[in-house]
Amino acid sequence: MDEIKVFPIIITKSEDNTDHPYFVKIPDIDGMTEGKSIADAMEMAKDYIGTYSLEDKLPESNTDLPKAEDGATVTLVTVNVSEYKRKHDNKVIKKTITIPNYLNELGKENGVNFSEVMTTALKEKLSV
Repeated sequence: MDEIKVFPIIITKSEDNTDHPYFVKIPDIDGMTEGKSIADAMEMAKDYIGTYSLEDKLPESNTDLPKAEDGATVTLVTVNVSEYKRKHDNKVIKKTITIPNYLNELGKENGVNFSEVMTTALKEKLSV
């Protein structure tokens, strides 16, 4: 079963920053990010939380909304931590595969990197 986390975020708009005017605070993990729009800011918060989960243990989900400052938007974001880890885990693992000998010999003669070929084929097959 996937690990789903929910956290409150606080979004404030800055008139000073025209590239990324939406500033996001993620109080439960003392995180900050920014976005080009409210939707982008929410996505950036999810990405921040997901990235945080790769390095540190996330606290329990929290659906208590903090008090908003004037002009701030307070909302909840949901992150599928398990899915995020699957998509961003670039750790290399060793797999044993079985191929016909003639392909093995041809591949060795032509300097084929079998791991690279398998990785490319899997990405194509899985539309990643």
